[in-house]
Amino acid sequence: MSRDLNSCPTHPGELLREDLIPATGKSMTELSRMLGISRKQLHHVLAERKPVSPEIAVRVATLFGNDPLLWIRMQGSYDIWHARREVDVSGVPTLNPAE
Repeated sequence: MSRDLNSCPTHPGELLREDLIPATGKSMTELSRMLGISRKQLHHVLAERKPVSPEIAVRVATLFGNDPLLWIRMQGSYDIWHARREVDVSGVPTLNPAE
């Protein structure tokens, strides 16, 4: 199955907000305490206003029993998709290293 490159990848905050956190039955306050971050910081990630940093990725991965790279790759895909649409590279040449 291939992904449509024109559609924006999922922000990791959406996956947390829509799927993982509701399945825990825990409140935002409980989860932020368990993660060792402020409720505000968690809210910003879930609202997709802040990225999942490496520090948050390690905490979330530990909480949900998965690998921090999952969260970093997800955030990276989201960020690169946006950067490719927002950054003007028209003046940047492409160099071909000597072979």
